[in-house]
Amino acid sequence: MAKASSDVHHTSIGSSEKKRKAAKPAAIAAKKARKSALLDKTEIHEVFRRFHAANPEPKGELEHTNPFTLLVAVVLSAQATDAGVNKATRALFKIADTPAKMLKLGEDTLRDYVKTIGLYRAKAKNVIGLSQRLVDDYDGVVPSDRDALESLPGVGRKTANVVMNIAFHQPTMAVDTHVFRVANRIGLSRGKTPLAVEEDLMHVVPKEYAMHAHHWLILHGRYVCKARKPECWRCLISDICRFPDKTPAP
Repeated sequence: MAKASSDVHHTSIGSSEKKRKAAKPAAIAAKKARKSALLDKTEIHEVFRRFHAANPEPKGELEHTNPFTLLVAVVLSAQATDAGVNKATRALFKIADTPAKMLKLGEDTLRDYVKTIGLYRAKAKNVIGLSQRLVDDYDGVVPSDRDALESLPGVGRKTANVVMNIAFHQPTMAVDTHVFRVANRIGLSRGKTPLAVEEDLMHVVPKEYAMHAHHWLILHGRYVCKARKPECWRCLISDICRFPDKTPAP
C-alpha cells in the first residue's frame, strides 16, 4: 500500500511538471503573437490623434535660422545629441549662416567650432563640401528635392527627409533610432531596416497627421518610450501599444 501511495504521489508531481512545461511555450507563443500583431487602421488613427492632442505643433530640437543652417545642423547631429550640436552651432551660425560665409570661414576654423561633436573632422569636411556644391550648383540655395539633397556630401536619406519636412513642409518620415524603435514596439511596423519602417509609416500614418508624425515618434522615443526602460506608466498610448513587456510604475 505504501508503495502504491508513493507511485501516485510521483505521478502527480510529474503531471504538474508536464503542465508547467506545456504552459511555458504557450505563454511565449502568446507573447510573440501579441508583439507581432500590427495596429489596425482605427488604432493607428487614435495613436496620432492622442499625440496631436497633447502636442499639436511639435518642433525639431536642432536650432537653426534658415534651410542652410538646418541642413548643417542635421549633418552635424549624426551620432550626436541635439543638445551637443546646439551648443556648438550657436556661435557658429552667428558668423556662418550661408554657404558662402561657411566657405569663407574655412575647414580649419570650422573644426574649432564643432570639435566638441563626435566625428567632427569628417563632419567639418562634409559641411565645407556641401557648401561648395550649393554655391557652385544651386546659387547658394538649399534644394528642396530628395535627389539633389542626397547628392550633397554628408547627406543621406534621413538628413534629406528632415530638411524636406522642416524647411520645405513636405510630409516625409525621417527614421532615426527612436522612430525605428517606437514604430516596431507599438505596432506601426515590423520593418527590419530604416527604409522599410519609413515605407510602412508612409503607408499607414493618416494623411492629416503625416506632416508631424516623425516628430511625435522621435519625441516619444526620446522622452517616454526609451530604449532600455520605457516609461509605460505615463505613456499616452500604453493601452493601444503592442509592446508586451510594459514597464510598471516605479
